[in-house]
Amino acid sequence: MNDRWVPAACPCCAYRTGGGTCPVCFWTDDGQGDADADVVRGGPNGDLSLSHARLNFAVYGTCHPRYQDAVRAPRPDELP
Repeated sequence: MNDRWVPAACPCCAYRTGGGTCPVCFWTDDGQGDADADVVRGGPNGDLSLSHARLNFAVYGTCHPRYQDAVRAPRPDELP
């Protein structure tokens, strides 16, 4: 039996960083998911929808280009 705790996956970049503000993409997990990914909720993610943040991550490596200096590469144990 494997009792090892596995951190939650970030809804934006999918790396297992455990919730909160992701150090890999800088998205703040506010409970948004695939069902409402196109909705701009405001709050900690400002004017970004999850869909837009995912697109930005694919292009810039972060949920918004302004955070490029605030993120780090994923560690091997965080891979999806």
